[in-house]
Amino acid sequence: MAKKKAGTFRIKWVVSFIGCTDDMRQTIRGLGFRRLNQVVEREDTPAVRGMVFKVRHLVEVL
Repeated sequence: MAKKKAGTFRIKWVVSFIGCTDDMRQTIRGLGFRRLNQVVEREDTPAVRGMVFKVRHLVEVL
């Protein structure tokens, strides 16, 4: 595993967004996810934290 950069965190999409509202779908896409069980690394900013909070039932912070 590569060394984690300062000010970033890894997010994994673990639950499908079938049945979710369009804004939750757009949030998942906005975080950079393309497929289920994908892991992305994002900067730790208030905007990204808010996006993760909005879809907290669909993602896992690693």
